[in-house]
Amino acid sequence: MTIRRVIAAVALSLCAWPAVLQAAVPRSEADTLPAEKSGERFTVQVHGTVRGKFEYQPDIDKGRFQVRNARFSLSGNLLPMVAYKAEIDLSDEGSIKMLDAYVRLAMLRRSLNFTIGQMRVPFTIDAHRSPHEQYFANRSFIAKQAGNVRDVGATLGWTFGRAVPVTLEAGIFNGSGLTDQKDFWTDRFNYSAKAQARFAGRVLLSASVQKIRPGVVDIMMYDAGAYYDCGGWHVEGEYLRKEYAGGAFPGVDAVDAFVCRDIPLRRLFRKISLLARYDYMSDHSDGLPDADGVLVVSDPKRHRLTGGLTFSLGLPFTADIRLNYEAYFYDRSVQPALSEQDKVVVELMCRF
Repeated sequence: MTIRRVIAAVALSLCAWPAVLQAAVPRSEADTLPAEKSGERFTVQVHGTVRGKFEYQPDIDKGRFQVRNARFSLSGNLLPMVAYKAEIDLSDEGSIKMLDAYVRLAMLRRSLNFTIGQMRVPFTIDAHRSPHEQYFANRSFIAKQAGNVRDVGATLGWTFGRAVPVTLEAGIFNGSGLTDQKDFWTDRFNYSAKAQARFAGRVLLSASVQKIRPGVVDIMMYDAGAYYDCGGWHVEGEYLRKEYAGGAFPGVDAVDAFVCRDIPLRRLFRKISLLARYDYMSDHSDGLPDADGVLVVSDPKRHRLTGGLTFSLGLPFTADIRLNYEAYFYDRSVQPALSEQDKVVVELMCRF
């Protein structure tokens, strides 16, 4: 096919898009801050998450205060079939980061959507939770070291089924991360695919796969997880396997399993949650080679037990007080990182 024919085909496709979208997606009334723009109704939602916490490590008899997150986002619908989101974190462990910046087209009565921009890659259960949705003050090893990937690219998602709702999502991404976009050109795109099915509104099953290339070695990751959520109980388990091409580094295993029991209250707090978690990760490399071009251990093998209490305040926005104790277990030959040791965590999280 000649270049001229390709250009003509693309032009015809773009011309047909507005008609397809207009017919596929019914208009709906805005439910938050509606306004008129060019005769069309659109919505604007402003959200924010602020997490302030204090941590104390008894092994070194030292503590610290920290603003873990100060996120702000704008999201909503520009047109009935066009959604948008822009989110920035003014204090992600002390750094300013642009997180989400994407546009989404909804088609076929919103069962099919196309998203392009900067976003969290569809992969795992726990890594996809926003800070206000986390059950514990600190993320699991899967969510922090192994499955936490944001990138620039495009995804296609499809939701179907009434008795058993199923969501399929797949995408391709630069592999450049969040900051290296302008002069980044590649013929080796990363990809990710995720499938979720919900049964009886209580049980969710999830499976996902992802290919990344943070350095010079391709890395494949496979994740499977499930949770049960009913009657004040939430029980969840997830397993991740990470494989490095050519045996550049031994395969990594990561596990996250926890239980949460909500107890409703009537006075000062809306509820109190009792939590317990076990997570584990074997020797892990982030995929970035050292000066000799060799992948080395960036996170040593460790087990962790976490116990916690969460007090949810009865306010019109989400406000939680999280009290956690984390106990780490390493091999005797390992010297733990400064911030990866036994600790007491007290956190106040507000979502508005």
